[in-house]
Amino acid sequence: MANSLNVSTDAVVQKPTNSAPANSNGAPNTATNGAIATQVQNTTHAFAQVKSEEWSAEKSAQVYGINNWGSGYFRINPNGNVSVTPQGDKGPSVDLYELTQELQDRGIRIPIMIRFPDIIKSRVELLHGCFQKAFADHNYKGQYCGVYPIKVNQQRHLVQELVKFGKDVKLGLEAGSKPELLVVLSLMNTPNAVIICNGFKDTEYIETALLAQKIGREIIIVVDRKDELKIITETAKKLNMRPKIGFRAKLNTQGAGKWVDSAGARSKFGLTAIEIVEGVEFLKKQNMLDCLELMHYHIGSQVPSIQSIKSSLKEAARFYTELYSLGANLKYIDVGGGLGVDYDGSGSSDSSINYSEQEYANDVVSTIQTMCDEKNVPHPNIVTESGRALVAHHSVLIFNVMGVNNLYRSEPPVPATKKDPSIMQEMQYTFEKLTADNINECFNDLLQSKNETLNLFTYGVLNLTQRAWCESMFFTIATKILTMAQSLPDCEDIVSELRQTLCDTYFCNFSVFQSVPDSWAVGQLFPVMPIHNLKQEPCHEATLADLTCDSDGKIEKFIDTETGEVKSTLRVHPFAEGDAPYYLGVFLTGAYQEILGDLHNLFGDTDAVHISIHDSGYTVDHYIPGDTVTEVLTYVQYGRAEMVDNVRQYTEESINKGNITKQEAKSLIKHYEEGLSGYTYLEEME
Repeated sequence: MANSLNVSTDAVVQKPTNSAPANSNGAPNTATNGAIATQVQNTTHAFAQVKSEEWSAEKSAQVYGINNWGSGYFRINPNGNVSVTPQGDKGPSVDLYELTQELQDRGIRIPIMIRFPDIIKSRVELLHGCFQKAFADHNYKGQYCGVYPIKVNQQRHLVQELVKFGKDVKLGLEAGSKPELLVVLSLMNTPNAVIICNGFKDTEYIETALLAQKIGREIIIVVDRKDELKIITETAKKLNMRPKIGFRAKLNTQGAGKWVDSAGARSKFGLTAIEIVEGVEFLKKQNMLDCLELMHYHIGSQVPSIQSIKSSLKEAARFYTELYSLGANLKYIDVGGGLGVDYDGSGSSDSSINYSEQEYANDVVSTIQTMCDEKNVPHPNIVTESGRALVAHHSVLIFNVMGVNNLYRSEPPVPATKKDPSIMQEMQYTFEKLTADNINECFNDLLQSKNETLNLFTYGVLNLTQRAWCESMFFTIATKILTMAQSLPDCEDIVSELRQTLCDTYFCNFSVFQSVPDSWAVGQLFPVMPIHNLKQEPCHEATLADLTCDSDGKIEKFIDTETGEVKSTLRVHPFAEGDAPYYLGVFLTGAYQEILGDLHNLFGDTDAVHISIHDSGYTVDHYIPGDTVTEVLTYVQYGRAEMVDNVRQYTEESINKGNITKQEAKSLIKHYEEGLSGYTYLEEME
């Protein structure tokens, strides 16, 4: 259904709420301290106002690096919201904040996985165009055969969209298992597009692949282990067929980055030089050497360095020319995956790349051409298995902040007296004497007081109430110093350290393990940022905690656009319960995240939508409801009927004992059944 996008474009401005800590007696702050508290509040508010007036959407773009990792698909619009622009700034766009609100008006629930198929179309065309340009520039005689490995994301609508958008450029598919092969055969009908069969194979897998040749599919079965070669030839003879065979070479060259161990001499798959020569001899004896049409290799996923790609290409191309000289009727060289995605825009980390798609295509084509020309070998068709590069950009996870653990304190506790321990009196003095002239001295005194407080409590000098006072005063002094230091020269180190010290924890409505598991499992860096309020300064630092009861259920690695390094906090806007909804987005989640997600704490799939963008607005192409509690429970062998019946029996027993009324029992069963039918994530009460 089309949408006219008539929602107001005014950005929602979040305003900080300052909560005063209780004093040592649990009573409100006294009037004697009111003047100091007012001074701190006024200073804080005045500074915030000045900074807000100086802030702009362009500064937010620098803070979050969106113009670097966004690849032209994401940008901040004049309203201070994130826009999605699949065709770049010249094409149609959609305001992500408005879209999120309107999807909720349709009954689609937060968290939402939003997929943009137009970005997939753009990525398919981009990669194909890069290789066509490289072929033309180098006068290369082979053809380009792009292949999408569906293990990257097997969602049906996504694979269907890739097949549709890839039809004109003959985009093929790769299967790495028997179930994936069955998926590929049901969806793939593009004439002359290549289907690559990888992974462990049994007779059924191989027979299915061979029979599919008879319905016109260009299927190449890659030998990942030497034992598979015998099964392929025997099955082909039984079916009276000539198979199309590929050899996967186990290169000595390794890639780089987080997945470097998936390649090299100790990699899981592939044939050694000895096994390749033995395989050629075996095929000669079977009179099937002409069936060997493809040489394949893989150097790992998300390769950050073009130098690693070049090194592997040289070794692989040498394998190809040598196989050709041994009599193999080779037609294809499959360079595998590895084409990276720039997740952080730095160009210098494992989550980034130091090359463009065009540079990648140029190096692949020129290296293979050079090595083949040296040996007078015809230029092969080039197969790439780029999955991450095709689909990572198209998917965005949107979630809301449910609450915050805020350490900022604008009001001090009741003043310490001469009867209180000396550490309390010293901290009171530090708070009162702080000025711009002695800010460094007071900062050092503050750090020393923190250590002394912990030691004095440990040795019984301070009681719990006194320690609580010291902690409250510590955060009050830290807030006052930070507020003052941000407007002073040569205080960058103080500002940096105190922002970390006063870091908030934002409690967010999502599961890291379900929606961005690589963030937890391998430390993958994903772009995270607010999707609105970006004309206001994000003046707080925070880490993001998810809904799971797991200490690892958090995101605490973020892009530092100033240094190119990874930092442990995210710049955010102040938030307090009762404020308007505050939405954050995790971007570039389209590769691996959904399919690797697990059911930690039984949080299931989120609601998902496919959004097409056009000049008149957008269209919701598909809505895929997230898991209900009942659906998730069936995955771990729980039956709804039995569970409801058990709870009914327990309520009947409690009614008979007088512990619960019939009306209360009815209400419990009603809530229980509604809970089983509901979303696994937190929902707003209607």
